[in-house]
Amino acid sequence: MMECEGIAGIERFSSPGKGRGLRVTRAYEVGELLFSCPAYSYVLSVNERGFICEQCFTRKKGLAKCGKCKKAFYCNVNCQKKNWPMHKLECHAMCVYGENWCPSETVRLVARIIARLRHQRERSPSEKLLLLKDMEAHMEDMDNEKKEMTEAHIAGLHHFYSKHLDFPDHHALLTLLSQVHCNGFTVEDEELSSLGLAIFPDIALLNHSCCPNVIVTYRGIHAEVRAVQKISQGQEIYTSYIDLLYPTEDRIEKLRDIYYFSCDCKECTTKSMDMKKMNVRKLSDEISQKEIRDMVFYARKAMEDFRKAKLEKSPAELLEMCELSIDKMSTVFDDANIYILHMMYQAMGICLFMENYDGAVRYGEKIMKPYTVLYPAYSLNIASMYLKMGRLYMALDRKSTGISALQKALAIMEVVHGKDHTYVTELKQEIRGE
Repeated sequence: MMECEGIAGIERFSSPGKGRGLRVTRAYEVGELLFSCPAYSYVLSVNERGFICEQCFTRKKGLAKCGKCKKAFYCNVNCQKKNWPMHKLECHAMCVYGENWCPSETVRLVARIIARLRHQRERSPSEKLLLLKDMEAHMEDMDNEKKEMTEAHIAGLHHFYSKHLDFPDHHALLTLLSQVHCNGFTVEDEELSSLGLAIFPDIALLNHSCCPNVIVTYRGIHAEVRAVQKISQGQEIYTSYIDLLYPTEDRIEKLRDIYYFSCDCKECTTKSMDMKKMNVRKLSDEISQKEIRDMVFYARKAMEDFRKAKLEKSPAELLEMCELSIDKMSTVFDDANIYILHMMYQAMGICLFMENYDGAVRYGEKIMKPYTVLYPAYSLNIASMYLKMGRLYMALDRKSTGISALQKALAIMEVVHGKDHTYVTELKQEIRGE
């Protein structure tokens, strides 16, 4: 019944010290598609409603809304019908709860997985190499904070979905939530804005490296795996689970916290980029190691404080937080230090949100060059940055500067998204001024 059909050119194997992994059975060139995986289950973010179809994740104008709840939007009747088995879990509840309908994105995704598992009789096209139920859960590694979070999600499931769903037992729910925590993917657009949450069992087999040879991008509700380095036959393929901007210590801590393993890739063992990432001011002979350590401690705390403040503070207050922390860090760190870059990137985002385009460009110009040095060549972080900058310059009537930035974005996007992706064709039209 659940017979494994496999994926051409790819095989699952036991990766020494890493558990399961994927390797290639033939060579791949940079930009080549290794495989594509449809989402097993997925959910569109609430703030993307009205701009993107709930069923196929197509971004277009003039979507039609659900007549009952008036909250879900679709390309057409066909998309709406296909989406009904999932939308019906929420449609009635949204009407009943009104303003009080607020399940987390994780809870929404898990509800959809449960609904799909109930009716699934055979292996899905998302599980050619790994069944959803066989994904890693790391239940035994969860600390109390994560356990509490999981219990809160379970409470949310019961609160918002009990009318339309029969739940498995508590242990099965804990397992499923842990699996989603370690294996869930944030679906992002070409500017790295989050569109939603999804689960792709076959992609979950990819191990992590801080020098990845493949990248995962999205085309509608499919995840695509493309080569960002030349890969020879028999090589294991690695993606990066995390943002690669940060120094080794920070990356290792993050990977342990979310995915429960220690990375031993080339970058983590040699730390070859750490010096560049931790740039201090030119007058570094006057700056002691202790001052640097203290400032790193301050920077990490400032990042954490900012993350929490995002939920309750106004944009103006947030911008002030960024500016204050940048000023303080600048007494020790160089402008291209990753902690300053992190806060500048946050500040740029707030400026964009407040439609302060001059401010956004000011920050963007300081970030752009260091990004091209600190990230791998074919990076979504660099591409999305060129894209944002290009669009900002165009909006500020700096056309030739804008087009030059958009062309740089295009060169990377053709590799990471594929030449036939809508993002690429739309960007070409943008550059031509259509």
